[in-house]
Formats: sequence, structure tokens, C-alpha cells
Amino acid sequence: MSLSLQNRIAAVTGGASGIGLECVRQLVAAGAIVYILDRDKAAMERARAELGDRVHAVEVDLFRHASIQQAVDTVLDAEGRLDIMFANAGSYVGGNAWEGDPDSWDRMLNLNINAAFHSARVAMVPMIRQGSGDIVITSSVAGVVPIVAEPIYTGSKHAIQAFTHTCRRQLAPHGVRIGAIQPGPVVTPLIDDWDPDRRKAALEGGGMMQPSDVAEALIFMLTRRKGTVVRDLVLLPEGFDI
Repeated sequence: MSLSLQNRIAAVTGGASGIGLECVRQLVAAGAIVYILDRDKAAMERARAELGDRVHAVEVDLFRHASIQQAVDTVLDAEGRLDIMFANAGSYVGGNAWEGDPDSWDRMLNLNINAAFHSARVAMVPMIRQGSGDIVITSSVAGVVPIVAEPIYTGSKHAIQAFTHTCRRQLAPHGVRIGAIQPGPVVTPLIDDWDPDRRKAALEGGGMMQPSDVAEALIFMLTRRKGTVVRDLVLLPEGFDI
């Protein structure tokens, strides 16, 4: 029997756009109360206007651990618990490693790795205390296979996989689940940073998924019965060869 998300308290980093916003939509549709943790105040207000009073906005600087802690404390002060942490925020850098900009690498690595780790960590303490909770981190198919076009991004997602698998073992005795969702290419603003020829070929060839595909997978992971963990969920568009 699947679990209900009715009135469960969720926090979604990067929830004001792209995959995160679609996941917020579907969480709300499933009955959850959702806190968007993002830096884009205007986008969060648009989401609240669209989705109603079950959506709350918390401004956060994901590059600062203290800001993430404050954001989660805001949720806990208002609701008394946190049932779901979806550590979704991320960015993209592709291209040949020897041609890369190390400063761009650092910014992406800080967001894709450190911010995700910190977001998961601050959720662990209240979830352990309440004896339940779900942490899901947006990884990528690049976390399980090396994607030649994006070595630094691939490295960041391999780090997510290692973190998720080790934390899963640590958290299991406390009744807290953690898993990674690993989509292939999705039509989001991140693909604006792709090589133009690669982006054009993917869009015209139909080798892309929609944010709704990822959101539906997230809902599936969160609604598994107590005692069942979806460790990894890989999503690929038809014809995507890895």
C-alpha cells in the first residue's frame, strides 16, 4: 500500500523554476504543504500565486550553510516537523576539462555537491528526532555513467551517489529514507549551457524528457510503503543510449 502525502511537510531547494517548480506543483496536488527554498523571490511569489496557500516561500543562499539551516529552522518553527527534503538545486558546466574555467567549476561544485550535502544534513537531525522522513537528492544519469561531454558535472553527480549510498546506511536505523533520482536530459534552463549543436540535436531528435517526468518519479519514491526504499531511480528518454 502506498503512503499518502496529505499534509506532509516538504522543503524543495531550487523549487522556483524547472524541475523543482514542477515537483512543487505535484507535491501540492498530492496534498503536501510545500516550502520553496530559493533565492529568486519574484519566482517564488509567482509560484505562490499560482499554487495557493499550501506553498510557502523561504529565501535562502544555498552557498551558505547557515542560511540553509535558518531556512529549515523557519519550516520547523512554523510546522513543528519536516517530512520531506528534496535537495534539487543544481547547475551545469560542460565541455573539455582542459578548456574549462576553474571559477565556474567551483561555483557549480559548491551548488551541486556542498549545497546538496548541507541541505540533506540539516534535514537529518529533525527527521531522526521524529523517527521518520524522506530525503531525495537530484542526481543525474551522469552520476552512474561517465558522460564524455561533461566531466566536471559528471564528477559532481558521482559525489552525490557516494554521499546518498553511505548516508542511506547511516539513516536506516533511525527510520529515515534517502535516495537519489537520476534523470537523463530534461528540458530546463540548464540546457541553455549545453554546446549549441548538442542541444539542437537533442531537442529536434526528441531525446529529452519534461520536468513532469521527474516530478512523477519523485512522487513514486515518496509514496512507497514504510520499509521500502527506492535507492536510485534512473529515468531516460526513449532512445537515450548510455
